[in-house]
This record gives sequence, C-alpha cells and structure tokens, in this order.
Amino acid sequence: MNTIILHTQNLDIANRMADVVGVEFEARATHFRFLTDKKLDVTPLREVLGADINYLPAFDFTKVRLFVSDMDSTLINIECIDEIADFAHLKPQVAKITERAMQGELDFNASLIERVALLKGLDVEVLDRVYTERLRVNSGGKELLQFLKMQGIKTAVVSGGFRYFTQRLVQDIGLDYERANTLAIENNHLTGGVEGEIINATAKAKFVTELCAKHQVSSNQVIVAGDGANDLEMMAVAGLSVAYHAKPTVIECADIVISYGGLDIIIDFFDD
Repeated sequence: MNTIILHTQNLDIANRMADVVGVEFEARATHFRFLTDKKLDVTPLREVLGADINYLPAFDFTKVRLFVSDMDSTLINIECIDEIADFAHLKPQVAKITERAMQGELDFNASLIERVALLKGLDVEVLDRVYTERLRVNSGGKELLQFLKMQGIKTAVVSGGFRYFTQRLVQDIGLDYERANTLAIENNHLTGGVEGEIINATAKAKFVTELCAKHQVSSNQVIVAGDGANDLEMMAVAGLSVAYHAKPTVIECADIVISYGGLDIIIDFFDD
C-alpha cells in the first residue's frame, strides 16, 4: 500500500481529492493522508487542487541527523546577488543571468564571476541594507528549524551566494553550519571579485559529505532542500531531497516537491 500526503488543512480540498483517489482519508493535525494500492501521478493533481501532494517516501525519518538547505530562494525569499545589484541599478541585467544559471543554462562559476564583477565599487553598507530591508526567511522556515533542533537534528545552509548572509543567518535563526562564497572587499567597497574556492554544485555536495563525516552519519540520514540546478549534486548525495518552489529540472529529480506551501511542510513527514 502507498501513503499519499495532502499538505493542507482544507477539508474541501481533501474531499475533492478523495473523489479522485477513490479512498477515504485520515485527518492529521496539519495534513491528510490517503492509503491506496493505486500508483497515481500526483503532478496534475497538485495543479488541479492547488496544493502540495507527495507520496510518503521509503525513508526512515526517525533516523534523520542532518538537514542542509540552499539559501537563496529556498531558505530565504530573495536572490541576494540580484538585490545587491539593485543598488548599482543593474538588477534586471544580473537577475537575468541568475535565472539562467539556476535553470542550468549557464556555467555556474563563469556566471558568478560575471555577476560579481558588476558589483565593483559598491559600498559594503549595501550588504547590510539587503539583509535588513529585503531578506526574509521563507514561510515555515523558522518553524522547521525549531522542530529539527528539538529532534536533535543538525542544520546547515550552503549557498552559491555569499557568506555575509549565511553567517548572519546562523546567528539569527540558530543554524549549526554555513558555507558560501566570500566577497572580496577593499576600503569598505566591493572589489568585484570573490576570495577562495567558488561554492558551486560540486562544492555544495562536498559540504554535505563533509558534514556527514564530521557527525558520522550516512547519506540516508540526510535531508537536502534546494530550488536550482546548482543544488542537484547535493540533492543526489542526500537520502532524501526536497524541491522547494523549484525549477522544473529540480522538481523532476526530487523525492518531495513543495510548490504551494512553506518549508514547514517537511514536518508532515515526521508525523508517523
């Protein structure tokens, strides 16, 4: 038998889905569960009902020890580099490159170097303004992290963006680890370059592997969430992958898809 989770508390949507699936449902505190021997394609159902629907994967949630999330457009609501570029009046130009990179159409390293070069000369004060004025943790993100902490699960954020933001998130919302690119700064201004290794798709996957080794956990004890092509390698390393409001290529590869609700939907899977 298969368990399908409908991630909503809306009874009307549950009844409509029951008509389609042809089975009764069980109401949980935050969602509904359908037990069926049918194998349904839930993709069109998501679109018709306007809700997140996932099969309960063959994954032991009681053994999870590590959660790793991408930052931009996954854990937080913005692409930081696009917002920084806005202060140089270059947001449309930079955002176009960012979108193509996240779709997997451009080489990530080259696209990052190109975008960061356009930021040359900006006062570092801009970084603080982006963080305080524009950056928000995505819906359900703080609730998810609090839940994971209560379960004794380590949490990390990794980004092809910048450490200025990942470090502040660690301090402000209680993450355990972070890794991202370091913007080069001279005389309180951006130089247009980055320092050290570029955190691309391969580096993200390496970060997950390093954390597994540090805490002596297997990949089957890791959940990874992302939204862009740059997240695919680390999602492949994890025992369970989550596509959060993601690009089509990422949705196709993920074990769990969240396209309507918040990050706290992940908690539904722990409700055994």
